[in-house]
Amino acid sequence: MYTRVTTFTDFLLQSEKEISHASGNFTILMVQLENAAKIIASHVREAGLVDILGTTGRKNVFEEEVQKLDEFSNALLIDMLTGSKQVAALISEEEEQPVIPSPENRGNYIVYFDPLDGSSNIDTNAPIGTIFSIYKKGASLLQKGKKQVAAGYIIYGSSTMLVFTTGKEVNGFTLDPSIGSFLLSHPNMRIPEEGSTYSINEAYFDNYSLGIQNYLHSLKQKPKASLRYIGSLIADVHRTLLKGGIFLYPQDKKHPQGKLRLMIEVNPMAFLVEAAGGVAYKTKGSPLNDQPTDIHERSPLVVGSKQNVLEYVKCRSSRT
Repeated sequence: MYTRVTTFTDFLLQSEKEISHASGNFTILMVQLENAAKIIASHVREAGLVDILGTTGRKNVFEEEVQKLDEFSNALLIDMLTGSKQVAALISEEEEQPVIPSPENRGNYIVYFDPLDGSSNIDTNAPIGTIFSIYKKGASLLQKGKKQVAAGYIIYGSSTMLVFTTGKEVNGFTLDPSIGSFLLSHPNMRIPEEGSTYSINEAYFDNYSLGIQNYLHSLKQKPKASLRYIGSLIADVHRTLLKGGIFLYPQDKKHPQGKLRLMIEVNPMAFLVEAAGGVAYKTKGSPLNDQPTDIHERSPLVVGSKQNVLEYVKCRSSRT
């Protein structure tokens, strides 16, 4: 019996019809991003069979070791997104400066991206992924996160999944390798109101503020609370989005401004979780309201189920 399935391209085209002023440019950009994701997914699957595992021997702008798959994914995304002729600027975790296409290839969107989040997990075959955040071209590259027109991630795990939002709802698409298409598998994803799982690197416990330590102590008193931490932002947020709970990457004594990148990691994840009915928190409210001052600005991040995050805020503020 035939059952109609919705591909990612179908979804984009249908969404475009519902917007009276749509020009089709955004769809072109997203299809190029989708195609890049398919190629990266293919290379991730074959990483153990070709010589792209391991490091390149150089470091990125954050003094982090660049993995070979990182370098490949970064070059591919720059090439394909530039080729779409829809971008005014590309800002990658791997590049110190924005990539500005030539005038004839320039468009109206700004794309921030992490080509391969969690790349330290590559050699251990743990989940990794690509994060993207899209803005309309404006007077500056630095726009508040609430001005994102779309954000999401592609997670390369037991299956390859593209999770995407334009701020109204969150939809998940799973790649069917047999036909080479992302199929709508998780429509209108909603994070549970509350969950029992928390995700944080407790090895940094002594570096956290007393308020955060107090919160972690309170969690250990709950009989159903459980710690789950992979060390890949995408993997940990993806699990939290599906199962509920809370993900924390707060500031600490060694990183007083936080360690995640506001524009590249924090804002797209916050935008996504809030669209799914969850809550994102920085140090005072949602990070989406903050005006960035640098394309590579650092920031803390807490996201998750509404009740879990509200409990964190209350507990943290009770003792700082």
